[in-house]
Parts: sequence; structure tokens; C-alpha cells
Amino acid sequence: MKLILRWVINALALILIAYLVPGITVSSFYIALMAALFLGIVNAVIRPIIILFTLPVNILTLGLFTFVINAFMLWFVSSFVKGFDVAGFWPAFWGALIFWLVTWFSSSLLDEPIKG
Repeated sequence: MKLILRWVINALALILIAYLVPGITVSSFYIALMAALFLGIVNAVIRPIIILFTLPVNILTLGLFTFVINAFMLWFVSSFVKGFDVAGFWPAFWGALIFWLVTWFSSSLLDEPIKG
């Protein structure tokens, strides 16, 4: 149940991003669901490999390069999902930053604290 709830929250976050960031468009809620699904798959499979290869740069920038990787993942997903368009790097960067904030906040609400 939490997985479906996170999926819907991520889709709503993509719609919010399309509203806030010029250069990012989502044509419908269905497209937002598909984009959130593909973004989750890409973040689970491809992102760890890219983070591993860019580890020296990530260490030098104290982890801030991860935002650049997240932007490229968002931009990459837009090339596969028709109806979800990202116009360039900077809209992808700001969109990835907002997406990270929303997912961080939703994860903190959905995860139960560990009781000792």
C-alpha cells in the first residue's frame, strides 16, 4: 500500500513541478504516473551505477553533484515518456530539486519511526 501511495505522491510531485518550473510539461495525470514509474525504475537501476562512476566528483563537491545526476535522470526519463517534456538542463535541475524535496518530505511522513 505504501508503494502505491509513494507512486501517486511522486506523480503529483511531477504535476507540481510542471506547474512551478517553466520548461517542464506533463500532459495528464496518467502521463505523470508513467513518468513517476519510469523515474523510479531509472533511479533504482541506472542511478546507482552513475553515482559509482562519478564518486570522485561527488566526493569533491561534498555530494552536491548528486543533484546534477538527478537532473540528468529526470531529463533522461522525459525522452522515453511521451507527454512528459523537459526543455533542458536547468529546468531538469530545478525540477529534480523540487522532486527531491517532495519525496524527502513524503518519505519522512510515511516511514514509521523505529521503536526500541
